[in-house]
Amino acid sequence: MTLLSTMLAVSSQTFTNNNIPAQPNIVFILADDMGYGDLGCYNPDSKIPTPNMDRLASRGMRFTDAHSPSAVCSPTRYGVLTGRYAWRSRLKNGVLWGYSASLIEEDRMTVASVLKQHGYATGCVGKWHLGFQNGDPVDRKHQIDYDQPLHPGPVTFGFDYFYGIPASLDMDPYVFIENDRPVELATGTIEGSAHRRQNGGGFWRGGSIAPSFKHVDVLPIITQKSVEFIQKNAKEVPENPFFLYFPLTAPHTPWVPTKEFLDKSGAGYYGDFTAQVDWSVGQIMDALDQHNLTENTLIILASDNGSHWYQNDIEQFDHRSNLHLRGQKADIWEGGHRIPFIARWPEQIEAGTVSDQTICLTDLMATVVGIVGEDLPENAGEDSVNILPVLVDHQLDQPIRDAIVNHSVSGMFAIRQGAWKLIQGLGSGGFSSPRTVSPSPGGPEGQLYNLDDDPSETNNLYLEQPETVERLTKLLEKYQTQGHSRN
Repeated sequence: MTLLSTMLAVSSQTFTNNNIPAQPNIVFILADDMGYGDLGCYNPDSKIPTPNMDRLASRGMRFTDAHSPSAVCSPTRYGVLTGRYAWRSRLKNGVLWGYSASLIEEDRMTVASVLKQHGYATGCVGKWHLGFQNGDPVDRKHQIDYDQPLHPGPVTFGFDYFYGIPASLDMDPYVFIENDRPVELATGTIEGSAHRRQNGGGFWRGGSIAPSFKHVDVLPIITQKSVEFIQKNAKEVPENPFFLYFPLTAPHTPWVPTKEFLDKSGAGYYGDFTAQVDWSVGQIMDALDQHNLTENTLIILASDNGSHWYQNDIEQFDHRSNLHLRGQKADIWEGGHRIPFIARWPEQIEAGTVSDQTICLTDLMATVVGIVGEDLPENAGEDSVNILPVLVDHQLDQPIRDAIVNHSVSGMFAIRQGAWKLIQGLGSGGFSSPRTVSPSPGGPEGQLYNLDDDPSETNNLYLEQPETVERLTKLLEKYQTQGHSRN
Protein backbone atom coordinates (compact mmCIF):
# COMPACT_ATOMS: atom_id res chain seq x y z
CA MET A 1 0.00 0.00 0.00
CA THR A 2 1.35 3.43 -0.97
CA LEU A 3 1.64 6.29 1.48
CA LEU A 4 -1.27 8.03 -0.27
CA SER A 5 -3.41 4.88 -0.03
CA THR A 6 -2.61 4.59 3.66
CA MET A 7 -3.64 8.21 4.23
CA LEU A 8 -6.86 7.64 2.31
CA ALA A 9 -7.71 4.56 4.32
CA VAL A 10 -7.16 6.39 7.58
CA SER A 11 -9.08 9.49 6.53
CA SER A 12 -12.17 7.83 5.05
CA GLN A 13 -12.66 4.33 6.41
CA THR A 14 -11.74 4.91 10.05
CA PHE A 15 -13.08 8.44 10.30
CA THR A 16 -15.03 9.15 13.47
CA ASN A 17 -16.54 12.33 14.79
CA ASN A 18 -18.39 12.35 18.09
CA ASN A 19 -20.29 15.46 17.01
CA ILE A 20 -22.07 13.64 14.17
CA PRO A 21 -25.70 13.19 15.28
CA ALA A 22 -27.07 9.68 15.32
CA GLN A 23 -29.37 8.82 12.41
CA PRO A 24 -29.98 12.11 10.63
CA ASN A 25 -32.59 12.22 7.91
CA ILE A 26 -31.02 11.90 4.46
CA VAL A 27 -32.45 13.34 1.24
CA PHE A 28 -30.66 12.64 -2.03
CA ILE A 29 -31.96 14.60 -5.04
CA LEU A 30 -30.65 13.46 -8.42
CA ALA A 31 -31.45 15.74 -11.36
CA ASP A 32 -31.56 14.16 -14.81
CA ASP A 33 -29.19 15.65 -17.41
CA MET A 34 -28.60 18.92 -15.55
CA GLY A 35 -25.29 20.54 -16.46
CA TYR A 36 -22.43 21.88 -14.39
CA GLY A 37 -23.03 25.37 -15.79
CA ASP A 38 -26.81 25.54 -15.31
CA LEU A 39 -26.73 26.64 -11.67
CA GLY A 40 -25.99 30.24 -10.85
CA CYS A 41 -23.71 29.20 -7.99
CA TYR A 42 -21.48 27.46 -10.56
CA ASN A 43 -21.91 29.84 -13.44
CA PRO A 44 -22.65 33.53 -12.80
CA ASP A 45 -23.47 33.88 -16.51
CA SER A 46 -26.12 31.14 -16.46
CA LYS A 47 -29.30 32.10 -18.30
CA ILE A 48 -31.39 29.98 -15.90
CA PRO A 49 -32.70 31.24 -12.55
CA THR A 50 -31.81 28.73 -9.82
CA PRO A 51 -32.45 30.58 -6.53
CA ASN A 52 -33.26 27.48 -4.47
CA MET A 53 -30.21 25.50 -5.55
CA ASP A 54 -28.07 28.58 -5.07
CA ARG A 55 -29.53 28.99 -1.57
CA LEU A 56 -28.73 25.37 -0.83
CA ALA A 57 -25.11 26.00 -1.83
CA SER A 58 -24.91 29.17 0.27
CA ARG A 59 -25.96 27.17 3.32
CA GLY A 60 -23.81 24.14 2.62
CA MET A 61 -20.86 22.88 0.59
CA ARG A 62 -20.46 23.09 -3.17
CA PHE A 63 -18.10 20.64 -4.89
CA THR A 64 -16.22 21.74 -8.00
CA ASP A 65 -14.82 18.31 -8.95
CA ALA A 66 -17.67 15.86 -8.44
CA HIS A 67 -18.35 13.16 -11.01
CA SER A 68 -20.96 10.65 -12.04
CA PRO A 69 -19.49 7.18 -12.61
CA SER A 70 -21.11 7.08 -16.04
CA ALA A 71 -22.07 9.71 -18.57
CA VAL A 72 -25.60 8.29 -18.94
CA CYS A 73 -28.62 7.37 -16.83
CA SER A 74 -28.95 3.70 -15.81
CA PRO A 75 -25.31 2.97 -14.95
CA THR A 76 -25.09 6.08 -12.79
CA ARG A 77 -28.22 5.06 -10.86
CA TYR A 78 -26.76 1.61 -10.29
CA GLY A 79 -23.61 3.25 -8.91
CA VAL A 80 -25.56 5.62 -6.65
CA LEU A 81 -27.57 2.85 -4.99
CA THR A 82 -24.89 0.13 -4.83
CA GLY A 83 -21.60 2.02 -4.55
CA ARG A 84 -20.32 -0.13 -7.41
CA TYR A 85 -19.39 0.79 -10.98
CA ALA A 86 -22.07 -0.49 -13.36
CA TRP A 87 -19.53 -1.83 -15.86
CA ARG A 88 -18.91 -4.57 -13.27
CA SER A 89 -22.53 -5.64 -13.83
CA ARG A 90 -24.03 -7.01 -17.06
CA LEU A 91 -24.47 -3.44 -18.40
CA LYS A 92 -21.27 -2.80 -20.35
CA ASN A 93 -22.59 0.09 -22.45
CA GLY A 94 -25.76 2.05 -23.12
CA VAL A 95 -28.77 2.20 -20.82
CA LEU A 96 -31.76 0.10 -19.90
CA TRP A 97 -35.17 0.51 -21.52
CA GLY A 98 -38.68 0.66 -20.12
CA TYR A 99 -39.12 -3.10 -20.51
CA SER A 100 -35.63 -4.13 -19.36
CA ALA A 101 -35.07 -6.70 -16.63
CA SER A 102 -33.71 -5.64 -13.24
CA LEU A 103 -30.03 -4.65 -13.23
CA ILE A 104 -29.28 -4.72 -9.49
CA GLU A 105 -28.34 -8.20 -8.31
CA GLU A 106 -30.91 -9.60 -5.88
CA ASP A 107 -28.42 -10.24 -3.07
CA ARG A 108 -26.65 -6.89 -3.39
CA MET A 109 -26.67 -4.39 -0.54
CA THR A 110 -28.04 -0.97 -1.45
CA VAL A 111 -28.05 2.41 0.26
CA ALA A 112 -31.74 1.86 1.03
CA SER A 113 -31.34 -1.65 2.42
CA VAL A 114 -28.55 -0.72 4.83
CA LEU A 115 -30.45 2.33 6.09
CA LYS A 116 -33.61 0.28 6.48
CA GLN A 117 -31.67 -2.12 8.70
CA HIS A 118 -30.84 0.87 10.91
CA GLY A 119 -34.45 1.88 11.40
CA TYR A 120 -34.87 4.33 8.53
CA ALA A 121 -38.10 4.72 6.63
CA THR A 122 -36.97 4.54 3.01
CA GLY A 123 -38.65 6.07 -0.02
CA CYS A 124 -37.83 6.39 -3.70
CA VAL A 125 -39.89 8.82 -5.75
CA GLY A 126 -39.21 9.58 -9.40
CA LYS A 127 -37.27 7.94 -12.22
CA TRP A 128 -36.19 4.35 -11.50
CA HIS A 129 -34.52 3.26 -14.79
CA LEU A 130 -32.96 0.15 -13.26
CA GLY A 131 -35.41 -2.43 -14.59
CA PHE A 132 -37.94 -4.74 -12.97
CA GLN A 133 -38.36 -8.51 -12.65
CA ASN A 134 -35.88 -11.07 -13.93
CA GLY A 135 -35.23 -11.88 -17.57
CA ASP A 136 -32.77 -12.41 -20.36
CA PRO A 137 -29.83 -10.09 -19.66
CA VAL A 138 -29.12 -9.77 -23.40
CA ASP A 139 -32.58 -8.52 -24.37
CA ARG A 140 -32.96 -4.99 -23.00
CA LYS A 141 -36.27 -4.08 -24.62
CA HIS A 142 -38.83 -6.88 -24.23
CA GLN A 143 -38.75 -8.38 -20.77
CA ILE A 144 -41.20 -6.98 -18.24
CA ASP A 145 -44.77 -8.13 -17.75
CA TYR A 146 -46.48 -5.14 -16.14
CA ASP A 147 -49.52 -7.30 -15.32
CA GLN A 148 -47.37 -9.12 -12.72
CA PRO A 149 -45.75 -7.79 -9.53
CA LEU A 150 -42.59 -5.87 -10.37
CA HIS A 151 -40.19 -8.01 -8.35
CA PRO A 152 -37.31 -7.50 -8.16
CA GLY A 153 -37.73 -3.74 -8.10
CA PRO A 154 -37.40 -0.80 -5.71
CA VAL A 155 -39.33 -2.49 -2.88
CA THR A 156 -37.02 -5.50 -3.25
CA PHE A 157 -33.91 -3.41 -2.81
CA GLY A 158 -34.72 -1.76 0.51
CA PHE A 159 -37.34 0.86 -0.27
CA ASP A 160 -40.47 0.84 1.85
CA TYR A 161 -42.22 3.01 -0.71
CA PHE A 162 -41.82 3.73 -4.41
CA TYR A 163 -43.74 6.05 -6.70
CA GLY A 164 -42.45 6.95 -10.13
CA ILE A 165 -41.90 6.01 -13.74
CA PRO A 166 -40.03 2.97 -15.08
CA ALA A 167 -37.37 4.75 -17.15
CA SER A 168 -36.78 8.12 -18.78
CA LEU A 169 -39.53 10.55 -19.69
CA ASP A 170 -38.89 9.86 -23.39
CA MET A 171 -39.14 6.06 -23.13
CA ASP A 172 -42.23 3.86 -22.92
CA PRO A 173 -44.18 2.49 -21.16
CA TYR A 174 -45.51 5.83 -19.98
CA VAL A 175 -47.04 4.80 -16.67
CA PHE A 176 -46.76 5.55 -12.98
CA ILE A 177 -45.71 2.72 -10.68
CA GLU A 178 -46.63 2.64 -7.00
CA ASN A 179 -44.59 0.15 -5.02
CA ASP A 180 -44.75 -2.94 -7.25
CA ARG A 181 -47.76 -2.25 -9.51
CA PRO A 182 -48.75 0.22 -12.22
CA VAL A 183 -51.20 2.83 -10.98
CA GLU A 184 -52.87 2.48 -14.37
CA LEU A 185 -51.89 0.00 -17.08
CA ALA A 186 -50.47 1.25 -20.36
CA THR A 187 -53.43 0.23 -22.47
CA GLY A 188 -53.08 3.07 -24.99
CA THR A 189 -50.44 4.10 -27.50
CA ILE A 190 -48.74 7.38 -28.31
CA GLU A 191 -46.84 8.45 -31.39
CA GLY A 192 -43.31 9.71 -31.12
CA SER A 193 -43.02 13.46 -30.87
CA ALA A 194 -41.39 15.91 -33.22
CA HIS A 195 -38.13 17.53 -32.15
CA ARG A 196 -39.86 20.75 -31.14
CA ARG A 197 -43.43 20.93 -29.90
CA GLN A 198 -45.80 23.50 -28.52
CA ASN A 199 -45.31 23.80 -24.73
CA GLY A 200 -42.21 21.65 -24.85
CA GLY A 201 -39.02 20.70 -26.60
CA GLY A 202 -36.98 17.65 -27.39
CA PHE A 203 -38.75 14.41 -28.15
CA TRP A 204 -40.24 11.20 -26.81
CA ARG A 205 -40.40 7.77 -28.38
CA GLY A 206 -43.69 6.33 -29.44
CA GLY A 207 -45.09 3.36 -27.54
CA SER A 208 -47.49 2.28 -24.85
CA ILE A 209 -49.07 4.78 -22.48
CA ALA A 210 -51.59 4.84 -19.64
CA PRO A 211 -54.76 6.72 -20.67
CA SER A 212 -54.33 9.50 -18.10
CA PHE A 213 -50.54 9.89 -18.39
CA LYS A 214 -49.31 13.31 -19.50
CA HIS A 215 -45.61 14.10 -19.74
CA VAL A 216 -46.04 17.65 -18.48
CA ASP A 217 -47.64 16.37 -15.26
CA VAL A 218 -44.81 14.06 -14.18
CA LEU A 219 -42.43 16.50 -12.48
CA PRO A 220 -45.21 18.20 -10.44
CA ILE A 221 -46.63 14.82 -9.40
CA ILE A 222 -43.37 13.29 -8.22
CA THR A 223 -42.49 16.53 -6.42
CA GLN A 224 -45.79 16.39 -4.55
CA LYS A 225 -45.30 12.69 -3.73
CA SER A 226 -41.85 13.46 -2.31
CA VAL A 227 -43.24 16.24 -0.15
CA GLU A 228 -45.97 13.87 1.06
CA PHE A 229 -43.32 11.28 2.00
CA ILE A 230 -41.57 13.87 4.16
CA GLN A 231 -44.84 15.02 5.71
CA LYS A 232 -46.01 11.48 6.45
CA ASN A 233 -42.80 10.56 8.24
CA ALA A 234 -42.68 13.83 10.14
CA LYS A 235 -46.23 13.42 11.43
CA GLU A 236 -46.67 9.67 11.88
CA VAL A 237 -43.23 8.52 13.06
CA PRO A 238 -41.33 11.68 14.05
CA GLU A 239 -38.95 9.67 16.23
CA ASN A 240 -37.70 7.62 13.24
CA PRO A 241 -35.27 8.92 10.61
CA PHE A 242 -36.04 8.70 6.91
CA PHE A 243 -34.14 8.38 3.66
CA LEU A 244 -35.67 9.93 0.55
CA TYR A 245 -34.10 9.16 -2.82
CA PHE A 246 -35.64 11.65 -5.27
CA PRO A 247 -34.40 10.95 -8.83
CA LEU A 248 -35.99 13.67 -10.94
CA THR A 249 -37.24 13.21 -14.48
CA ALA A 250 -35.93 16.62 -15.54
CA PRO A 251 -34.40 18.39 -17.35
CA HIS A 252 -34.10 15.25 -19.48
CA THR A 253 -36.03 15.38 -22.74
CA PRO A 254 -38.81 16.01 -23.49
CA TRP A 255 -38.48 19.54 -22.13
CA VAL A 256 -42.03 20.09 -20.91
CA PRO A 257 -42.20 22.87 -18.32
CA THR A 258 -45.62 23.71 -16.94
CA LYS A 259 -47.18 27.03 -17.92
CA GLU A 260 -45.89 28.74 -14.78
CA PHE A 261 -42.29 28.22 -15.93
CA LEU A 262 -42.55 29.06 -19.61
CA ASP A 263 -40.20 31.92 -20.53
CA LYS A 264 -38.70 31.98 -17.03
CA SER A 265 -35.19 31.50 -18.42
CA GLY A 266 -33.08 32.71 -21.29
CA ALA A 267 -32.31 29.17 -22.44
CA GLY A 268 -35.51 28.07 -24.11
CA TYR A 269 -37.59 25.09 -23.06
CA TYR A 270 -34.53 23.41 -21.52
CA GLY A 271 -33.83 26.43 -19.34
CA ASP A 272 -37.49 26.73 -18.34
CA PHE A 273 -37.58 23.04 -17.41
CA THR A 274 -34.42 23.46 -15.34
CA ALA A 275 -36.02 26.43 -13.59
CA GLN A 276 -38.85 24.05 -12.69
CA VAL A 277 -36.27 21.61 -11.31
CA ASP A 278 -35.13 24.43 -9.05
CA TRP A 279 -38.74 24.84 -7.91
CA SER A 280 -38.89 21.12 -7.07
CA VAL A 281 -35.74 21.44 -4.96
CA GLY A 282 -37.32 24.42 -3.21
CA GLN A 283 -40.44 22.38 -2.41
CA ILE A 284 -38.30 19.78 -0.64
CA MET A 285 -36.41 22.44 1.29
CA ASP A 286 -39.67 24.11 2.31
CA ALA A 287 -41.16 20.80 3.49
CA LEU A 288 -38.13 20.19 5.71
CA ASP A 289 -38.40 23.72 7.11
CA GLN A 290 -42.13 23.44 7.78
CA HIS A 291 -41.65 20.31 9.88
CA ASN A 292 -38.54 21.52 11.71
CA LEU A 293 -36.41 18.86 10.04
CA THR A 294 -33.78 21.02 8.40
CA GLU A 295 -31.25 21.01 11.24
CA ASN A 296 -31.06 17.22 11.38
CA THR A 297 -31.22 16.48 7.66
CA LEU A 298 -28.36 15.88 5.25
CA ILE A 299 -29.62 16.97 1.85
CA ILE A 300 -27.54 16.28 -1.24
CA LEU A 301 -28.26 17.62 -4.72
CA ALA A 302 -26.47 16.28 -7.78
CA SER A 303 -26.99 15.38 -11.44
CA ASP A 304 -26.71 11.93 -13.02
CA ASN A 305 -24.44 13.17 -15.84
CA GLY A 306 -23.73 16.23 -17.92
CA SER A 307 -26.27 18.18 -19.91
CA HIS A 308 -27.50 17.12 -23.35
CA TRP A 309 -26.68 20.54 -24.79
CA TYR A 310 -25.21 20.87 -28.27
CA GLN A 311 -23.01 23.57 -29.79
CA ASN A 312 -25.97 25.00 -31.72
CA ASP A 313 -27.84 25.37 -28.41
CA ILE A 314 -24.89 27.32 -27.01
CA GLU A 315 -24.87 29.58 -30.05
CA GLN A 316 -28.65 30.10 -30.04
CA PHE A 317 -29.02 30.97 -26.36
CA ASP A 318 -25.49 32.00 -25.35
CA HIS A 319 -25.85 29.60 -22.43
CA ARG A 320 -23.12 27.11 -21.57
CA SER A 321 -24.92 24.31 -19.80
CA ASN A 322 -21.67 22.40 -19.26
CA LEU A 323 -19.71 25.62 -18.70
CA HIS A 324 -16.12 25.42 -20.03
CA LEU A 325 -16.07 21.62 -20.05
CA ARG A 326 -15.55 19.71 -23.27
CA GLY A 327 -18.36 17.47 -24.46
CA GLN A 328 -21.81 16.70 -23.15
CA LYS A 329 -23.98 13.88 -21.81
CA ALA A 330 -22.74 10.42 -22.91
CA ASP A 331 -19.16 11.62 -23.55
CA ILE A 332 -16.03 10.47 -21.77
CA TRP A 333 -14.86 14.09 -21.73
CA GLU A 334 -15.54 16.16 -18.62
CA GLY A 335 -18.80 17.57 -19.95
CA GLY A 336 -20.21 14.07 -19.84
CA HIS A 337 -19.64 13.35 -16.16
CA ARG A 338 -18.44 16.36 -14.14
CA ILE A 339 -21.55 17.43 -12.30
CA PRO A 340 -22.93 19.89 -9.78
CA PHE A 341 -22.89 18.43 -6.27
CA ILE A 342 -24.13 20.34 -3.23
CA ALA A 343 -24.48 19.08 0.35
CA ARG A 344 -26.20 20.88 3.24
CA TRP A 345 -26.22 19.65 6.82
CA PRO A 346 -26.54 22.43 9.41
CA GLU A 347 -24.17 22.22 12.37
CA GLN A 348 -22.03 19.68 10.46
CA ILE A 349 -21.23 21.30 7.11
CA GLU A 350 -19.97 24.87 7.29
CA ALA A 351 -22.22 27.19 5.29
CA GLY A 352 -20.92 28.70 2.06
CA THR A 353 -17.94 26.38 1.70
CA VAL A 354 -16.43 25.11 -1.54
CA SER A 355 -14.49 21.87 -1.94
CA ASP A 356 -12.13 20.97 -4.77
CA GLN A 357 -11.96 17.34 -3.64
CA THR A 358 -12.49 14.80 -6.41
CA ILE A 359 -15.51 12.67 -5.50
CA CYS A 360 -17.93 10.30 -7.21
CA LEU A 361 -21.66 9.55 -6.87
CA THR A 362 -20.74 5.99 -5.91
CA ASP A 363 -19.50 7.51 -2.63
CA LEU A 364 -23.04 7.80 -1.26
CA MET A 365 -22.96 4.18 -0.06
CA ALA A 366 -19.80 4.40 2.08
CA THR A 367 -20.85 7.81 3.37
CA VAL A 368 -24.25 6.69 4.70
CA VAL A 369 -22.66 3.56 6.15
CA GLY A 370 -20.22 5.85 7.93
CA ILE A 371 -23.07 8.02 9.19
CA VAL A 372 -24.76 5.05 10.86
CA GLY A 373 -21.44 3.91 12.31
CA GLU A 374 -20.89 0.76 10.30
CA ASP A 375 -18.11 -0.59 8.09
CA LEU A 376 -18.68 -1.73 4.54
CA PRO A 377 -18.48 -5.49 4.02
CA GLU A 378 -16.05 -6.65 1.35
CA ASN A 379 -18.84 -7.59 -1.06
CA ALA A 380 -20.61 -4.22 -1.02
CA GLY A 381 -19.79 -0.68 -2.11
CA GLU A 382 -16.73 -1.87 -3.99
CA ASP A 383 -16.13 1.54 -5.54
CA SER A 384 -17.40 3.75 -2.73
CA VAL A 385 -15.42 6.05 -0.42
CA ASN A 386 -16.72 7.76 2.72
CA ILE A 387 -16.63 11.52 2.10
CA LEU A 388 -17.70 12.49 5.63
CA PRO A 389 -14.20 13.82 6.40
CA VAL A 390 -14.60 16.34 3.57
CA LEU A 391 -18.14 17.32 4.54
CA VAL A 392 -17.29 18.11 8.15
CA ASP A 393 -13.78 19.48 7.53
CA HIS A 394 -13.72 21.52 4.33
CA GLN A 395 -10.06 22.38 4.94
CA LEU A 396 -9.00 18.74 4.63
CA ASP A 397 -5.83 19.02 2.57
CA GLN A 398 -5.32 15.40 1.53
CA PRO A 399 -7.28 13.67 -1.26
CA ILE A 400 -10.17 11.57 -0.03
CA ARG A 401 -10.01 9.36 -3.12
CA ASP A 402 -7.07 7.76 -4.87
CA ALA A 403 -8.72 7.70 -8.32
CA ILE A 404 -12.05 7.63 -10.17
CA VAL A 405 -13.04 5.54 -13.17
CA ASN A 406 -15.50 7.07 -15.63
CA HIS A 407 -17.42 5.35 -18.41
CA SER A 408 -19.08 6.67 -21.58
CA VAL A 409 -22.29 5.49 -23.25
CA SER A 410 -20.33 3.38 -25.73
CA GLY A 411 -18.19 1.77 -23.02
CA MET A 412 -15.06 3.90 -23.31
CA PHE A 413 -13.03 4.08 -20.07
CA ALA A 414 -11.22 6.95 -18.40
CA ILE A 415 -9.32 7.03 -15.13
CA ARG A 416 -8.58 10.15 -13.13
CA GLN A 417 -5.89 10.45 -10.47
CA GLY A 418 -4.90 13.85 -9.17
CA ALA A 419 -4.50 16.24 -12.09
CA TRP A 420 -4.14 13.47 -14.66
CA LYS A 421 -6.92 11.93 -16.72
CA LEU A 422 -6.28 9.02 -19.09
CA ILE A 423 -8.87 8.07 -21.73
CA GLN A 424 -8.53 4.69 -23.36
CA GLY A 425 -9.34 5.65 -26.92
CA LEU A 426 -9.81 8.64 -29.20
CA GLY A 427 -12.94 10.69 -29.73
CA SER A 428 -15.79 11.31 -27.32
CA GLY A 429 -17.10 7.80 -26.78
CA GLY A 430 -20.56 9.35 -26.82
CA PHE A 431 -23.23 10.85 -29.03
CA SER A 432 -21.10 13.61 -30.51
CA SER A 433 -19.20 12.96 -33.70
CA PRO A 434 -16.89 11.17 -34.02
CA ARG A 435 -17.69 8.56 -31.38
CA THR A 436 -14.42 6.74 -31.92
CA VAL A 437 -11.37 7.61 -33.98
CA SER A 438 -8.77 5.21 -35.37
CA PRO A 439 -5.20 6.16 -34.41
CA SER A 440 -3.17 7.74 -37.19
CA PRO A 441 0.30 6.31 -37.96
CA GLY A 442 2.62 7.46 -35.22
CA GLY A 443 -0.20 9.21 -33.43
CA PRO A 444 -1.58 8.65 -29.93
CA GLU A 445 -3.80 5.66 -29.20
CA GLY A 446 -5.54 7.41 -26.36
CA GLN A 447 -5.91 10.74 -24.60
CA LEU A 448 -4.11 12.16 -21.58
CA TYR A 449 -4.93 15.53 -20.07
CA ASN A 450 -3.63 17.52 -17.13
CA LEU A 451 -6.89 18.96 -15.81
CA ASP A 452 -5.16 21.42 -13.50
CA ASP A 453 -3.55 23.11 -16.50
CA ASP A 454 -6.11 22.18 -19.14
CA PRO A 455 -9.62 21.73 -17.68
CA SER A 456 -11.19 21.94 -21.15
CA GLU A 457 -9.12 18.97 -22.41
CA THR A 458 -7.60 20.69 -25.43
CA ASN A 459 -3.98 19.48 -25.22
CA ASN A 460 -3.51 15.72 -25.54
CA LEU A 461 -0.26 14.78 -23.75
CA TYR A 462 -0.51 11.03 -24.44
CA LEU A 463 2.76 10.87 -26.41
CA GLU A 464 4.61 13.36 -24.21
CA GLN A 465 3.91 11.54 -20.92
CA PRO A 466 4.44 7.79 -21.52
CA GLU A 467 5.23 7.06 -17.86
CA THR A 468 1.96 8.64 -16.74
CA VAL A 469 0.07 6.70 -19.41
CA GLU A 470 1.67 3.45 -18.24
CA ARG A 471 1.00 4.14 -14.56
CA LEU A 472 -2.67 5.00 -15.06
CA THR A 473 -3.19 2.11 -17.46
CA LYS A 474 -1.89 -0.32 -14.85
CA LEU A 475 -4.06 1.23 -12.15
CA LEU A 476 -7.18 0.96 -14.32
CA GLU A 477 -6.37 -2.66 -15.14
CA LYS A 478 -5.91 -3.36 -11.43
CA TYR A 479 -9.30 -1.89 -10.61
CA GLN A 480 -10.93 -3.86 -13.42
CA THR A 481 -9.45 -7.22 -12.50
CA GLN A 482 -9.55 -7.13 -8.71
CA GLY A 483 -13.26 -6.28 -8.58
CA HIS A 484 -13.00 -3.16 -6.43
CA SER A 485 -11.27 0.21 -6.31
CA ARG A 486 -11.68 1.22 -2.66
CA ASN A 487 -8.99 0.27 -0.19
